Amino acid sequence: MWTNRKTWPAVVTCLLALAACSKKEAKEGESIAPVQVAPVVRDSIRRVVDADAVLFPIDQSAVTGKISAPVRKFLVNRGDRVRAGQVIAELENRDLIAAEAAAKGQVQQAQANLAALQNAQIPESQVKARTDVQSAQEQFDAAKKVFDSRRKLFEEGALARKSVDDAQVAYAQAKAQLETAKEHLRAFEGAGITEQIKSAKAQLASAEAQYQSAAAQVAYSQVATPIAGVIADRPLYAGEMAATGTPLATVMDVSRVKAVANVPQAQAATIRTGNAATIRLDDGQTTAPGRVTVVSPATDPATTTVQVWVEADNSAGRLKPGASAHVSIVTEIVKNAVVVPAAAILPGEEGGTMVLVLAADSTVHRKSVEVGVRDGDKAQILSGVSAGEQVVTVGGIGLEDNAKVRIVKPGQKDDKQDDDEKK
Repeated sequence: MWTNRKTWPAVVTCLLALAACSKKEAKEGESIAPVQVAPVVRDSIRRVVDADAVLFPIDQSAVTGKISAPVRKFLVNRGDRVRAGQVIAELENRDLIAAEAAAKGQVQQAQANLAALQNAQIPESQVKARTDVQSAQEQFDAAKKVFDSRRKLFEEGALARKSVDDAQVAYAQAKAQLETAKEHLRAFEGAGITEQIKSAKAQLASAEAQYQSAAAQVAYSQVATPIAGVIADRPLYAGEMAATGTPLATVMDVSRVKAVANVPQAQAATIRTGNAATIRLDDGQTTAPGRVTVVSPATDPATTTVQVWVEADNSAGRLKPGASAHVSIVTEIVKNAVVVPAAAILPGEEGGTMVLVLAADSTVHRKSVEVGVRDGDKAQILSGVSAGEQVVTVGGIGLEDNAKVRIVKPGQKDDKQDDDEKK
């Protein structure tokens, strides 16, 4: 009994030592944090500009009539596909057809008047006038010859003065007749005839213009779409009045779509026409590759943003105009860059960034880094770490510098977690 009492202090001392050891081991076990790591590598990384956007059709037309008339019938329904120039509606046009027929009759009458003037009256008068000139010229030449002959004989004393005088009178009369005939011919070939022809042609031109106007009115009653596409809206019904400027239907060309985004001015400075891009709908499942087609040359002063268009094929019809979307535009590809997983980037002191680098003794050390391009789950490191090092990607939040860690693989549970779950 006393023997046990004498050995009791030694036993207590041993128990206390064992308890201290157990606490020390537990404390050490608690300080070893499970983490996941990834290597720092050299790889290509894309500089991507992300922005929210709205989808629009590549082309759209609100088809309107040029005349006001009731709709006689529609030839298409909402959702129908149409080709460029296809008639989609007919307006009432019986009065217009009658006006066209009357105008056509006026044209035919004017054409007949001009033909009669050119082919009958004027040529006949001109032929007679030219014949009169020719006849008068012959008479003048004969009278002149007689007069010259008799004057010569008179000068030689072989002919009486009376014969010369008679020949001179005949010569003067022939000359007067010739001048009259020429003047008559000039009247036909001069301003008088020209004005008659001009007047007839002007009447014909006026009649033809009226006919063309009437024919155009009839053509306007056949309303056609200027573009190919799909009938997106048709607000009127047969029998309703189609007023000038009021759309009868809206046609959208949705074979391609454009995502219109407003990009902050600083980011838009790197975007160029032709840059590759991706359009992603808000559902997160529908995506389509595209290219930048328009970068606005001006900045919106109200929002300090630049409008950018990304165009994509929509032959499958998955992209609906009016839907909200997100665009990712690749503005640059940086080759041979130092790249780490984006999850390794942690907030540092004084607003900077840092990573936890794994040392050979299974401790981690904080290193401030300068981050460059970010692309999805990757980030470029401009300075701070080098390729080949290991950085913490999971479990690094809250770890102190030089903390002891234990590496676990993705999806692997550490032993402590297993023990806790068993308990």
